[in-house]
This record gives sequence, C-alpha cells and structure tokens, in this order.
Amino acid sequence: MTRTRTADLLAVAGRYADPAGWPVPLRFDPTDRWYARLAVTDDHEVWALSWLPGQGTDLHDHGGCSGAFLVVAGELTEETVSGGRLRPHRLRAGAGRRFGSRHVHVVTNRGDQRAVSLHAYRPALRRMTRYHLVDGHLRIAEVAEAGVAW
Repeated sequence: MTRTRTADLLAVAGRYADPAGWPVPLRFDPTDRWYARLAVTDDHEVWALSWLPGQGTDLHDHGGCSGAFLVVAGELTEETVSGGRLRPHRLRAGAGRRFGSRHVHVVTNRGDQRAVSLHAYRPALRRMTRYHLVDGHLRIAEVAEAGVAW
C-alpha cells in the first residue's frame, strides 16, 4: 500500500499570508472575532481570523482534527493545559504552532494592536468541544457543530 504524503499544515497556512489573495476582504469586528474560510480541499481547510485587543476564544479542541495556526499580524497568546493549569505562550507575527488531534487551547489577543491569524485543519473542521478547567480537570461545556455554530 502506498501512502500519500500530506502537506505540512503550517506551510499550508503560510500560503495564505497575503490578504490580497483572499476570496473575502479582511475585516475587524468590534463585537466578536471575525473569521472566514479561505479554502477547502480533500486534504485540508484554511480559515482566516482577525482579533482586536481583548478578543479571544474559549478553551476548546478541534473535534479530532490536526491543525496549525500562523500569526500573520500582531501578537496572540495561546494557553494550553499543563499540570492542571493554563500555561501561556506568546506568538508574534511570523510565529506558528502545529498541533495534534487532541490539542486543547485558548487563544487571545492580549496586546494593544490588531492581530490576524491563519488556521489550517485536517480533515475539515466538523465540530469543536468547549471546556471549563475545574480543579485542574477539563470538563465539557459544549459541543459545537459546523453549519450550526459557525
């Protein structure tokens, strides 16, 4: 059996770093993070997100998808669970992160400038589980489905 080599998702995200090539215009929404799906193939999908200062996600996973995200403007803070608590990692423009199918994190713009990031997933995102961290343990808060929640 021959295995097909799949593209590195961080490199895939990097191919979309120029908003001039996006099928939709970049926007910043003062109420909530803006996001748009830029591409979908048999192998992956790519999303763009914009973040005003203070905007962020809940603690969540990606429904069994592997992925990567690349900060293309500004700065984002990713927090992952380690030792029962959230540990922050700051990512400046040009920095990215690959993650496996069981990755749980929070991403926030803690800076004072706008931020833009690109996210690639394999396979396409179908669900996301949101969590609460209670006494050092993840507790499911909600399971969100594609086509319903986003």
